[in-house]
Amino acid sequence: LSGVEGYIIVTLKQYFEINFFMKIMYVYILLCSDKSYYTGVTNNLEFRLLQHHKGVILGCYTYSRRPLELVYYEIFDGPINAIAFEKKLKGWSRKKKQALIDQNWSRIQELAICKNETNYELQ
Repeated sequence: LSGVEGYIIVTLKQYFEINFFMKIMYVYILLCSDKSYYTGVTNNLEFRLLQHHKGVILGCYTYSRRPLELVYYEIFDGPINAIAFEKKLKGWSRKKKQALIDQNWSRIQELAICKNETNYELQ
């Protein structure tokens, strides 16, 4: 980075990295009218919620499940961690998502324990 008359000159790569990695992102969970959960990620939570509520995307999971309620969101300082967390949440059970919404950390830990025959503690 170098300055010219008070301006900072950056390469296109640096500009991309600054905007991509420093962007505030949100991971959110919506409660749908059929009582299912929808998990998503966005860089503009207010705008994305408006899109969900208005049903502007016909093929979206939430389109036919309105009205919707925002029950959880978390802020991230970039897309990499936000997308990774969203993918993790999408693999969670309904009970585990409910524990997250309730901020019941001990329940999340309990639900994270493997309870099938591959668990060495159960053998």
